[in-house]
Amino acid sequence: MKKFTLERFFKLLLTVIAIVITALLLYRFSTLVAYVLVALVFSYLFDPVVNRMQVAGFRRTNAVALVVASFILLIIWASTTLAPTIGNQVILLASQLNTETINTIALQVENELVYRIPFIAEGQIVEVVNNLFNRTFDLGNFQDTVTNLFGIFANIFTAALIIPFATFFFLKDGSKLRRQVLELVPNPFFETTLTILNKIETRLILYFKGVLIQSTLVGIISWLLLSSIGLKNALVVGAAVGVANTIPYFGPVIGYILSIIIAIFETGDFSLVPYAIGAIMVAQIVDNVILQPLIFSKSSGFHPLYILFIIMIGAELAGLVGMLLAIPTATIIKITITEINWSINNYHVFKSDT
Repeated sequence: MKKFTLERFFKLLLTVIAIVITALLLYRFSTLVAYVLVALVFSYLFDPVVNRMQVAGFRRTNAVALVVASFILLIIWASTTLAPTIGNQVILLASQLNTETINTIALQVENELVYRIPFIAEGQIVEVVNNLFNRTFDLGNFQDTVTNLFGIFANIFTAALIIPFATFFFLKDGSKLRRQVLELVPNPFFETTLTILNKIETRLILYFKGVLIQSTLVGIISWLLLSSIGLKNALVVGAAVGVANTIPYFGPVIGYILSIIIAIFETGDFSLVPYAIGAIMVAQIVDNVILQPLIFSKSSGFHPLYILFIIMIGAELAGLVGMLLAIPTATIIKITITEINWSINNYHVFKSDT
């Protein structure tokens, strides 16, 4: 084994400093990094289409421009057709959110629970709900909410500028950028790095494609079923259920809770609740029995218990965003560790000379 010299110490120290600085920069500009990652995901999803257009005779630049422009037009169409409908439903729902409605629903819930669970004191649930409502919608929190909304709109505007721009260049010059990154890798680690990148890209492309198709279909099915039972805000709930369904285990629970709450708010009683539960249940049965086996690869390499803990860790670290990114992040870490371990045992490139 090589001796631990002062030169090796300084090299190790510089490496650690570089890693720390990189991590701090990524954290400081995490929003920008998120935009770039979203653009990278879109480039992976659109790359097969661009490649087919190239085979058909299109120049790559023209093919990329056409695909990105079509995607932008699709977003514009959705924002001018679906978004106003969803917005109107949200406004209608918000108009129903008042103290009187909250008290009525809380009282009904309390009566039902007191009847079934005798040790719950009368007035306790109503008091808790009223305190929560007042604390949520007081003036200070309202001002914070307005400030957060302005921040959200600013982020949406920035994302609308950055993501299509970055997607265009990832699609157009992706192979060139990949070669430039790989040129920075020392020769002993080149093959391992290339294998890691290829396996990560392959797994994540399959994962994101499956999730996109699955969540879209679940959202549409939920919307149609909830509309059929007479839920006025079915489009909002269906869209939320589709997004929530991207989170394993917890997504369906969110869908059930949201549909129950909206059903109670709309009617002021529990008349629609069983039907709303049934609609979401049918959507989940279709998802688990038909959609997942057909379009979503379950070969994530993780035991279901591990997936549960991974999602909980993601929620603890970054809330809802952490839950959404938990599985892809864990997949990247697992592939990286597995390939490095294989290279250590077979190539010996990471071992010091004796």
